[in-house]
Amino acid sequence: MRTRIVRLVTVLAALLAVFATPAVTATPAQAADNWNPPANLVQPLDEVWRHVESTYPDLYGFRNYGWDQVMANKGSVNYCVRWESDAPVSAALRDQVHAALKKQFGKWTAAMLDNGTGTNAWPYTTVPVNIVGWAVKNRSTLQWTDNSVDIYAGNLDSGGAPQCAPDCGRFFHQDGNYAKCPGGAARHYDQSLWLTKGFEGGAGGDWGQRVGQEYFTGALAQEDIHIYLHEVGHTFGLDDFYDWTPTGQCCFLMKAGSATRITDFDQWMLRDFWRHLKSRYGY
Repeated sequence: MRTRIVRLVTVLAALLAVFATPAVTATPAQAADNWNPPANLVQPLDEVWRHVESTYPDLYGFRNYGWDQVMANKGSVNYCVRWESDAPVSAALRDQVHAALKKQFGKWTAAMLDNGTGTNAWPYTTVPVNIVGWAVKNRSTLQWTDNSVDIYAGNLDSGGAPQCAPDCGRFFHQDGNYAKCPGGAARHYDQSLWLTKGFEGGAGGDWGQRVGQEYFTGALAQEDIHIYLHEVGHTFGLDDFYDWTPTGQCCFLMKAGSATRITDFDQWMLRDFWRHLKSRYGY
């Protein structure tokens, strides 16, 4: 009987210790997946992700999505403007390009917020865009004398297009080593806004976005510079939809030509990409 009583006391003590232990707050890596798209988007989103998994050659191994860049910078992104044109750029036009770039890029990062809070453990309420340099063939194209941005004149790529110093580019230094960048890590650029005279359509990837110089400067006052927005979607990993359409969806930004703004479906595709990658950052 004594032995049974001792055992009972031991068990009761253990139970009391469990209930008396303070609750442990989950770390980001332990946080539950908060995934609640509208019911009508569940099936098409699943179709999109299964398509991405089956067609991207290194979906989970690739480490230079826009997500990787923002996280490496602890919540910001740096840009270089590649001005592949002989059209002159005044200080006023420069500032308008900067303002439009910040506003348009911000539309994608705003899509990660619900009532001002990051969705599904997304840690940033804003993602500042810093424009650190301009690249031109001839310095005389840029009609300002201040030193607000670094200027790269005559630094051309293999195709003859002006580029900011490769030593400062994340595309060339994905290990984050900018030791040879004249301005150091603070003046590195993650992406390029490549504005090319006479360029039709657009292109986008981890290196940045390329659109027509005339198109972008002509759209500075528009609410949505949709070709640029589409290409930023690619920077964050979103796919094109040239040969198929997800169930029930007809018109969305990443289906080129069918929408001119970020739609609900685009927003939820972006969130789905984050959902599948967030664990690499400990969320």
